[in-house]
Amino acid sequence: MLANLKMWLHKEPPGRIIVVSFAIIILTGSLLLCLPACTRPGKSTSYLDALFTAGSATCVTGLTLFDTYRHWTTLGQVFILMLIQVGGLGLVTFTTGFTLLMRKKLGLRNMELAVENTNGDSGDIGSLVRMILKFTFSCEGIGALILMIRFLPQMGAHGIWVSVFLAVSAYCNAGFDILGSVMENGNLIPYAADPLVCLTIDMLIIVGGLGFVVIADICHSKLQPTLHGQHRHSLGFHSRIVLSMAILLIILGTIVFMVLEYKNTLASLPNFGAKLNAALLQSVSPRTAGFASVDLSKEYDFTKIFTVLLMFIGAAPGSTGGGIKTTTMLVLLCCVHSVLRGQPEAIFHHRRIDKFTVYRALAICGVGMLVVLIVTGIITSTTPNVNGVDALYEATSAFGTVGLTAGVTPRLSPISRIAIILTMYIGRVGPVSLGLAVSIKHGHIHTDSVLPEGKIIVG
Repeated sequence: MLANLKMWLHKEPPGRIIVVSFAIIILTGSLLLCLPACTRPGKSTSYLDALFTAGSATCVTGLTLFDTYRHWTTLGQVFILMLIQVGGLGLVTFTTGFTLLMRKKLGLRNMELAVENTNGDSGDIGSLVRMILKFTFSCEGIGALILMIRFLPQMGAHGIWVSVFLAVSAYCNAGFDILGSVMENGNLIPYAADPLVCLTIDMLIIVGGLGFVVIADICHSKLQPTLHGQHRHSLGFHSRIVLSMAILLIILGTIVFMVLEYKNTLASLPNFGAKLNAALLQSVSPRTAGFASVDLSKEYDFTKIFTVLLMFIGAAPGSTGGGIKTTTMLVLLCCVHSVLRGQPEAIFHHRRIDKFTVYRALAICGVGMLVVLIVTGIITSTTPNVNGVDALYEATSAFGTVGLTAGVTPRLSPISRIAIILTMYIGRVGPVSLGLAVSIKHGHIHTDSVLPEGKIIVG
């Protein structure tokens, strides 16, 4: 059996192996969460409930059927956190890191898998993986220490576990919390006016959502030269795009949320600073994190629709976040701009975007919209008393691996829960990556052949 597995690993394309690895992690996690020791006395967990929770944790989504603190024991919470960490970074990143830790050489196959998992460059994938693991654990450790300033005095020794759990969950853009001892299903609402908690969570979400390649670029181009007194280099083209889109969406989201919800969900907060603090979190969080600083069920429908847009866009490629990705959205906007100006190619900052990238962006967006619409229909058809906007919100949250909900998740029917599990999985591995992984090639057209042009009227 081991020989067959080894043969399969060498034969299958890297993308397919990564897609299968996520499925294996989810199934393993669901079995672990079914253990009686994982559920608190007086509570019960069906296999579907365990599968939903394992899928949400592995896909770093954060949609939950129960309050994580009040339903799961400490052992169950540990399993959930392990799934979040492995799901956020990817099983391949961990296995590659372990191989390097044991001072073993990476084989060609392991290098291919690591490149596929991190969106990195095969030239120095070993250094990239080492940097990813060191940077990740450093950020999570620093975040946990800062959060302990607040939670340790409030909760005693339990505050250490809460801080670690929140730091890992935030960096991995998961949205899980164990603050049920403060307020059941309250998430970060009790701390909406607390800048220490919210800003720490904000920074962890943002850094985790930038992508491993961008983080590596920042470290090599800016941080290392600064620490060693050397000349700093300019960031790469991809990194500049990711950072620009992140800043734009955060500022835009904060302003829109402040304007729309100032006299609604933000009204109960004591002052402008507290409102701005909560609005910033609600701008950062839809970019695939899932933490809530206000009661989302009371938001205006227009706010929910705007949040749906942020959730659908998501984070950067190669990050712990989901969605169609910020760079995909930029490519689509460049396409629209080029068409309106009569340009034959998509152009950004005096650089041409190749046609394959454009096709891929269109495919990702198109498949993503189709998945969201189908799941929205399933939720409205099988779950009673759920309106269309809330169903769309739930479906997009699952596809973008966000975890925000307008209170719909615990009420989902079994069919809707299965649909959400599949949607979270598609959102985490990527719709196009999943399609390529399950597709069977039946041959190809030679690249040197020229097919006759088909005239189609559009618009």
